[in-house]
Amino acid sequence: MLFKYIYIVFAAMAATFITATNAFSQAIEDGIHSAKPGQIGFMEPASPIMEGIVSLHDMITVMMLGITLFVTILIIYIAVKFNAKANPVPSKTTHNTLLEVAWTVIPVLILVVIAVPSFRLLYQQDVIPEADVTVKATGNQWYWSYEYPDHEEITFDAIMLDEAEAKAAGHPRLLGTDERVVVPVNKIIRVQVTSNDVIHAWTIPAFGSKIDAVPGKLNETWFKATKEGLYYGQCSELCGIRHGFMPINVEVVSEVEYEAWLEEAKVKYASNDAPRSREYASAQEITE
Repeated sequence: MLFKYIYIVFAAMAATFITATNAFSQAIEDGIHSAKPGQIGFMEPASPIMEGIVSLHDMITVMMLGITLFVTILIIYIAVKFNAKANPVPSKTTHNTLLEVAWTVIPVLILVVIAVPSFRLLYQQDVIPEADVTVKATGNQWYWSYEYPDHEEITFDAIMLDEAEAKAAGHPRLLGTDERVVVPVNKIIRVQVTSNDVIHAWTIPAFGSKIDAVPGKLNETWFKATKEGLYYGQCSELCGIRHGFMPINVEVVSEVEYEAWLEEAKVKYASNDAPRSREYASAQEITE
């Protein structure tokens, strides 16, 4: 029974170690765009928040490895030194004040070491700095609608490309959209998130951004992308039969490119018919 327990502990240690090392190597190999088949660890972080999440994860993983190794060594030591053959006359000791204080205080200290960076990270995620750009994302069954509140002309829907279109455009399967959110690099982006029907969730893993889109409620999150590129995300709430077909594309560009895109977008989207989200709202008003 003892050796079975030791085997389980060592298996858990090996799995944790493999996960930790793969997380590091996978991040370097995968770049910043999307997850790859067989990936175990995180994507390479592309925002200060995600960097904090990865650092906290790595710190806790190392602590888990240390604790598991210590407990395993302790179990082996006890099994060897205090088995019936090696120690035929058992000790009748019932209390050890130092040991009892240690096994109470040390776990408390470990939790404090985990809690301090955890609460700091939660605060940074929750408190939104003064934004340079605001984007409003509205979840619909099953696509996203976007608005730039500072530019009323810019409002559009982003629909998933079919498999052939995604492949032709170089997107991963189920992740490409016909339109994409464009934001400048190294700027604070506030994302206001709501829904027209059921609960969705707006998520970009590389930014460490994830927040529910709730009907009748305006939630907010933020990110500061530190690397240019095209980033992928998906709805992360079970929102119905086509839940897996609500991808998110965010393109991070230089400030000059962003200003040029704004001018083009004001013309492009102002000339479009009303987005589907507005059509939905109009239909709701008629129904009511």
